[in-house]
Amino acid sequence: MIRLDDLALFVRTAALGSFSRAAREVNLLPGQASAAIGRLERELDIRLFARSTRSLRLTEEGKRYLPFAQDALQALRDGFDGIRGDAGCLTGTLQIAAPSDFGRNLLLPWISEFRRDHPGLDIQLLVSDQVADVFRDPVDIALRYGQIDDASYVALPVAPENRRVLVASKDYIARHGRPSSLEELADHNCLQYRLRGRTYDRWSFPTADGAKVVQVTGRLVSDDAEVVRRWAVAGEGVAYKSWLDVSADVAQGRLDVLLPDLPGEPTPLSLVCPHRRQFSPAVKLLHALIEERCRPLARGT
Repeated sequence: MIRLDDLALFVRTAALGSFSRAAREVNLLPGQASAAIGRLERELDIRLFARSTRSLRLTEEGKRYLPFAQDALQALRDGFDGIRGDAGCLTGTLQIAAPSDFGRNLLLPWISEFRRDHPGLDIQLLVSDQVADVFRDPVDIALRYGQIDDASYVALPVAPENRRVLVASKDYIARHGRPSSLEELADHNCLQYRLRGRTYDRWSFPTADGAKVVQVTGRLVSDDAEVVRRWAVAGEGVAYKSWLDVSADVAQGRLDVLLPDLPGEPTPLSLVCPHRRQFSPAVKLLHALIEERCRPLARGT
């Protein structure tokens, strides 16, 4: 008979690509994890992993079996949620990944409100600009900016009309002037963002003739988008930011929108998870709350 612990260990080992890492998550020794996978393989009479001294990868049989194992474990979780209570009495743990600006400045108070409404729910909020892998990382859902083209994900729109805007503080504009065209950005200190070693110094703007890409330069670069926003508020330069991330700064006069008639790059916000089964009552209610809170922040409302 298949042991549920062995099945869960197989799913985590496949996600992490390591017996030792999967073992650490459940306080086992690597040898115990390996033995559990061996026990599952004997029960199924198939080889799930191809092992060597330097690598561990799923076999073709393992790849085909993995989604069935994931579905079986999720079905058990769904059943447990069903007998523990309905959407009005949420229980369990919800792990959420969110980008730095959005997570700290907008999502954080909404999560606190959601938690007060559902005191039986435990929430783990992971705030980082490193894009969470919802298949490998210990998260249930992720909030992501940008177009989601990967068919392996399931995505629910949160703010589909969100765009980037050029912003600077009044102090910076008073000292350096307000650019009247994209070409004049070359005369300004442009605050740049770096992700996975790549500096985003080519800013794209949609036009009737296609995307217009502007090469920018500046003396300040950070791998934290929230730092870039704070630099802009402090008058250090021009930033090209998601409207959601700077809407409060604009409303309260800390930042001005530059070239307001020029549409910025589309930056839709979506809630992403690896499988539709993971749209639990908690996820559905949280999605509805975030979508509701984002709606009045949409530019022009």
